[in-house]
Amino acid sequence: MKKSLFDWMLRIAAAVILLQTLFFKFTASEESVYIFSTLGMEPFGRIASGVGELIASVLILIPRTTVYGALMGLGIIAGAIVSHLFVLGIAVKNDGGLLFILAVAVFLCCAILIYRDRVILQSILFKYKNRLA
Repeated sequence: MKKSLFDWMLRIAAAVILLQTLFFKFTASEESVYIFSTLGMEPFGRIASGVGELIASVLILIPRTTVYGALMGLGIIAGAIVSHLFVLGIAVKNDGGLLFILAVAVFLCCAILIYRDRVILQSILFKYKNRLA
């Protein structure tokens, strides 16, 4: 029971953070447009990342597909973290680093979910490896 409750807490935390940013991305809020313009990816990158985050969130919330959503979320959020560290800075438009902190939280939730479901990934890789041989 404890593992299940902890897993749900991780799933919900990651999904809620990813989903709450969609409003800002899909309505072209000033901060989102600024971020993706600075990255040279406005509007395509903003919309594509929003769609990716939406798909990852849904997959994370479905127990059978959690590991796939977490992999997708980890990849998307790793890009956000790298963008903060090397282009945008930790604080964007005087947000006090909130977006960066939320990105790190999602990264940690997704990484833990992947680690906890690593057996699923190992079995898939094993099957794929055997098909190539």
